[in-house]
Amino acid sequence: MTERLYSVDEVAERLGLHVRTVRGYVRDGKLPATRIGKQYRIAQADLDAFTGLPAPDSRRESFARQRHSEVSSIIEVDVVDPGTADRVSTLLTGAAATRHPDGRPLRVQTFYDRERARLKVILVGGLGDTARLLEYMEGVLAS
Repeated sequence: MTERLYSVDEVAERLGLHVRTVRGYVRDGKLPATRIGKQYRIAQADLDAFTGLPAPDSRRESFARQRHSEVSSIIEVDVVDPGTADRVSTLLTGAAATRHPDGRPLRVQTFYDRERARLKVILVGGLGDTARLLEYMEGVLAS
């Protein structure tokens, strides 16, 4: 039985990484690969060992994929004092640092303009996580 070999492009797509990152792992010896001609090939067993998880079966991949949804939100709040802006920023940053069980990242950026007393918040993450952070933010701003 022949073992499945993946190209660097396939590994990068499966892991959600840039192709250069995967090539770097191969060159540094972190990800074992075989050079065939001018291209690297990664065995499924080596990919499994590198990720700690088995690679999805390519025949069932289209059915095994999970639906992914992500929200990008930009929130602007006018007439915010520096103390409230700091509380909102601290709350959102702390809440985003706790990982969702499925491991999806939640990204938060806050900017406070003192001259205009305006707080701008950028949230990028899953639907439920983003909704939860917006509720937290509403609670702080309403008090």
